[in-house]
Amino acid sequence: MAQYGIHHVTAISGEARRNHDFYTRILGMRLVKKTVNFDDPGTYHFYYGDETGQPGSILTFFPWAGAPQGRQGVGELQETVFRIPQASVGYWTHRLMANGVQADAQVERFGEAVIGFRDPDGMRIALVALPGIENEPGWSNGDVPAEHAIRGIHGVTLLLEKGEATGAILSDVFGFTEAAKEGTTTRFHAPGTKIGGVVDLRVVGGFLPARQGVGSVHHLAFRAEDDAAQEEMVRKLAANHGLQTTEQRDRNYFRSVYFREPGRVLFEIATDIPGFAVDEPASELGNALKLPDFLEPHRAEIERVLPALA
Repeated sequence: MAQYGIHHVTAISGEARRNHDFYTRILGMRLVKKTVNFDDPGTYHFYYGDETGQPGSILTFFPWAGAPQGRQGVGELQETVFRIPQASVGYWTHRLMANGVQADAQVERFGEAVIGFRDPDGMRIALVALPGIENEPGWSNGDVPAEHAIRGIHGVTLLLEKGEATGAILSDVFGFTEAAKEGTTTRFHAPGTKIGGVVDLRVVGGFLPARQGVGSVHHLAFRAEDDAAQEEMVRKLAANHGLQTTEQRDRNYFRSVYFREPGRVLFEIATDIPGFAVDEPASELGNALKLPDFLEPHRAEIERVLPALA
């Protein structure tokens, strides 16, 4: 059976150490890969996820200190939502408050309790309390107990002027089905997918277009099991939706193609293979700075310009 759902979300942050501290210490996520932006090797590329860095658990960042602040608006991923056990709501409410994170009042969306907040750069994050996930493995580095740990991405909300064409791609190309509607938001779900299985399309009129910068999401990546599955998605995009993708790019841990969907959000199709353990043991994920072969000769120079994280 084909694997569908979200592979990862990639965003832009400000100062690297602050970003690293927030996601590893306050949110308790594992840094599963510490590498650089292959196109801008003086900048880190952090991958945060669960213990093994499985697809659907990954939030990645390019930390560009000094970059202008982004502006939220239509044509972007508005919020990334992580899964927590239902019994952990009190723990997380207290933890966010104790660490000076101003959380929104708890709300209910599609019958689920949601706590929204912003990270230090203003990016919108939320936690959704779900029943029956407490027995899924939880990663702990000692900051957040395993029983309260984040259990991967639940889903994302896209802010769009119109939703029909985007919804058609989610259904036809990425295997999602329309699951429910609430106000101006339509929920799409990837059947059989536990983590990364939800995309909410929130349709709004009269909003300014998003402006990319610190605190904004760069792109949303969907899963393709392997190269053949990716090729089939590319074929469907062209044949059924008139959309062309970039050529395939090797990101070491997955292979990717990119395109702008009709609502102007940048989408990526990323292969599940080869995964994050391709260049270091699973037990050591995120400890060492990993570079692609073409940058390895420049390691000393790259390490000299990257900021310290501790």
